[in-house]
Amino acid sequence: MSKDSNIRNGVMLNAYPNSVGGNLKDMITMLQMPQFKDVFSLFYILPTFFNSDLDRGFSVIDYNLNEELVSQEDLKALDELNIKLKFDIVLNHLSVASPQFKDLLEHGEQSKYKDFFINWNIFWEGNGIMGDDGIIIPKEEFLSKLFMRKSGLPILKVPFPDGTEKPYWNTFYQQITFNKLSAEDLIKVKGLTIENAEWICNKVNLAIEENKELISIDFEDYHYLKGEILAIINQKRSYLGQMDVNANSELVWEFYEETLQKVSGFGGKILRLDAFAYLHKEIGQSNFFNKPGTWEHLERIKQIADKNNLTLLPEIHAEYGLHIHDEVAQKGYQIYDFFLPGLMIHTLETANSNVLLKWVKEIVTNGYKTVNMLGCHDGIPVLDLKGKTVNGLYNKGLLEDDEIEAIMIKIMKRGGMVKNLYDPSGKKISYYQVNATFFSALGEDEQKLLLARAIQMFMPGVPQVWYLDVFAGKNDYQAANAAGSGGHKEINRTTLSMHDIEEGLKKSIVLNQLKLIRLRNSSKVFNGIIKVNETSSHMIDVVWQNNNDSAHLRANLKTRKFTIKLKEGELIEIMSF
Repeated sequence: MSKDSNIRNGVMLNAYPNSVGGNLKDMITMLQMPQFKDVFSLFYILPTFFNSDLDRGFSVIDYNLNEELVSQEDLKALDELNIKLKFDIVLNHLSVASPQFKDLLEHGEQSKYKDFFINWNIFWEGNGIMGDDGIIIPKEEFLSKLFMRKSGLPILKVPFPDGTEKPYWNTFYQQITFNKLSAEDLIKVKGLTIENAEWICNKVNLAIEENKELISIDFEDYHYLKGEILAIINQKRSYLGQMDVNANSELVWEFYEETLQKVSGFGGKILRLDAFAYLHKEIGQSNFFNKPGTWEHLERIKQIADKNNLTLLPEIHAEYGLHIHDEVAQKGYQIYDFFLPGLMIHTLETANSNVLLKWVKEIVTNGYKTVNMLGCHDGIPVLDLKGKTVNGLYNKGLLEDDEIEAIMIKIMKRGGMVKNLYDPSGKKISYYQVNATFFSALGEDEQKLLLARAIQMFMPGVPQVWYLDVFAGKNDYQAANAAGSGGHKEINRTTLSMHDIEEGLKKSIVLNQLKLIRLRNSSKVFNGIIKVNETSSHMIDVVWQNNNDSAHLRANLKTRKFTIKLKEGELIEIMSF
């Protein structure tokens, strides 16, 4: 199989640089083991590869190598293994610790990067009402259209050196930490003795420890000083945030030019456009995949990517009924098959292949270039499977709402955690994804996992494999709980030690998965065409054909047993699982 065809059809590993051992070097040690020979052609390295500070890498400080985890020698070793790289560029936002935002904080209105980020109040000026907290609340006709990823307005109030606070657009994560007070912090408050100050500090610090609302603290005889005390508390807070960038700024596009050139230099061949659908913002729009603005931004990014020999993979989560996946594909882009994880669980739990195979035929008929997965660094998508009303007409989803609900309930009973979407008032409007390892989502049934892997390897597109799934990883409740609020994703991000790898490679569920993945990655059969044979709903019968060579999967969803017949030249091999 040629290098180019491997990029088109080979199997892609998905992991953090330190998902195995302590750094990328340890992961490479694993990939150099004989059991991993010819298993992967691609490696999607998650963005802690770069310097970042929040959301496990997706709050990027800069796109330089994170030297704590990655070295140039690692990149050379991956190239020697003939493993090509896929990276993220987080188009919509940068960290508050980025050089650009730090310059804005330091120089304010005089900063070169004054317009690099989006001041919420400036954006909405004249289109809303100023609230008591100094934040403009957009008119209801605009606010009701906004697509929200978290409760409340998507802003982070940022303190500037001149003592003012300004709200900046912050669609995704933020983390505000209130640091404890000492009596010295209150020394300038008139009318307080050291004893009084210590009493107030104890009150405040206990509230911080217990994660209580600081505004609710009863300062008793010192109530008249509450405002001044709270101001001091706010001055001592620290914060992190993913600050939305302003795509109307040419400096942002210069930054994209520099970044794409940089990741190409690291050996990147595929570039995942994280959160690209949020980049274009316009008053009166949902600010999620605005049209035509999003298309214009995407075309501009593509021109930069073409210059750097990068294939783009726009990342988007949206209901199937919106058919955005189809629009993106028809423009010639690769798309993520976020439908497969939920469809796979539905197929295995109901022992019915109808919906899954209908989706396979749709991919083939429409010529979609997909990257699919079962587990990943994020959750198991469920929103994506839904239908949607568009222009007054209801477009069906891949599954009915009750079928999606059944998937969610089953995974949650098996220990999964739910991620929801919210409206601007904080009211939940929809579920988004379920967080669990794919193995635990399947009830920790090894035969189910193995069958799911076999079906994935026979899907059209590039199969992407989460490192933890290979080792049948189970829900990590300790990690999820330790991560606190918003830490649900850590349930599926367990770091494996080299001892874990060695022990895992003694297990049949691991070795059999590697056998299936190696077949897909190394056989030229999968450069051919796929055919779905008609059969009963509890069976799956799929053939890949390349000239006279073929690979034939037959699976019984009731017994979960399956066979693969491989014919290459005169060689015929039958594998039964």
